[in-house]
Amino acid sequence: MAIGPKSFVPITRDERLAERVVRPKVTYWQDAWRRFKLNRLAMVGLVVLAILGLSAIFGPMLSPHTYDDQSYDAMDLPPCREYWFGTDALGRDLFVRVLHGARISLAIGVVSSLINLTIGVTYGAVAGFLGGRVDNVMMRIIDILYAVPILLIVILLMVMLGAGLGNIFLALGISYWLTMARIVRGQILSIKEQDYILAARVIGVQRWKMIVRHLIPNAIGPIVVYATLSIPTAIFLEAFLSFIGLGVSAPVASWGTLASDGIQSMKSYPWQLFFPAAAISLCLLSFNFVGDGLRDALDPRLRK
Repeated sequence: MAIGPKSFVPITRDERLAERVVRPKVTYWQDAWRRFKLNRLAMVGLVVLAILGLSAIFGPMLSPHTYDDQSYDAMDLPPCREYWFGTDALGRDLFVRVLHGARISLAIGVVSSLINLTIGVTYGAVAGFLGGRVDNVMMRIIDILYAVPILLIVILLMVMLGAGLGNIFLALGISYWLTMARIVRGQILSIKEQDYILAARVIGVQRWKMIVRHLIPNAIGPIVVYATLSIPTAIFLEAFLSFIGLGVSAPVASWGTLASDGIQSMKSYPWQLFFPAAAISLCLLSFNFVGDGLRDALDPRLRK
């Protein structure tokens, strides 16, 4: 049969619309945010953290008192209209001190996590990418450090460096990167066998560029999840250090120092322990909920 102009029939408008792609293009991070919003506990945790952060910044401005303002006429008062959370043994407003402690505790958690992120990602990426003898030596160093309890290392560092906010940043940052390094190394070992990494090697891309532009960005999911979950760990450890007297120095207050002061008068004035303990618990739960939500949202196996 000869093919001519009559052999072709124009398609109708309905047929053209049938081939149209209706769903808009969704990037990886847009899809992750969509799935994160479906996790109610994660969204609740995110809202609570936002409220805690804003309260820590602007909350003390709502009170006429400061965190170190002592009033011997208002010692050990229960919660009332003037003192929303009551007062402590020196007559200081506990509401302002809890919010000021939130600044210290959240700053310690975030900064320590960033230091942990920097050291752990760099160490793990180099070990996983180079492999062989270098990887073996670097991981044996981590195994040796793992043999010593991390809490003991932190306590020894704090005893050597002394109490103080900067020393807490340093002690926590240089102690808690081991797990991050292992996670990143495992991800890099898997990713570096992909075809696009082989293509980058063939065309002569420098090693550090492959690590920075290809390997680490493709391992960002587990990195973000663990970095989020490491923040409550640092906050809890700071609270423990402050509880045993190795934290921030008076009159600066963190949640740990407030809990340490409150437990001494727990039977007589329970509110002095309740509010700092409630703030610590609420913050840790919120970070854990957000971390779980990120883990589910960034898992490519759950993407639809």
